[in-house]
Amino acid sequence: MTDALTPAALPDVRTGNGYDVHRFGPGDHVMLCGVAIPHDKALSGHSDADVGLHALTDALLATCGAGDIGDHFPPSDPQWKGQASSLFLDHAARIVRDAGGTIMNADVSIVAEAPKIAPHKQAMRERLAAILGIEVGRCSVKATTNEKMGFVGRGEGIAAIATASVVYVGTGD
Repeated sequence: MTDALTPAALPDVRTGNGYDVHRFGPGDHVMLCGVAIPHDKALSGHSDADVGLHALTDALLATCGAGDIGDHFPPSDPQWKGQASSLFLDHAARIVRDAGGTIMNADVSIVAEAPKIAPHKQAMRERLAAILGIEVGRCSVKATTNEKMGFVGRGEGIAAIATASVVYVGTGD
């Protein structure tokens, strides 16, 4: 008989976290959570430098021990130059599903002094939901500043922190 508090009787709920940062460079927009936001600079990176999608990719991969974004899409590989980060997030979601996982929640916090994120949050949530194949209500995008402190506060770049919750069936390994 299985006790209700034994691990075998509990659901296999896993939470992963991700963090990413990119510096600003020349450009006229930033990509954040799959949405192009007009700005007087762009984020610099090997792909489209979408810190929100990069952080969420890492969060999803963490739920099944599948490494990180650099393991799957090394910046040294020229095939990823300029690629849309939605490809990375879609790949991570497939890995999760193939391991028996169901994505329950995706949460991204953007840390930036500019551009203003609030007018774009709903579009970002909708884009996350579309890439992940989940309901918009399971996607959250938040924004904060760094109170003019550090590299973000000086306007040198943008950071993102993401958390994903996934329920696995079977072993999930």
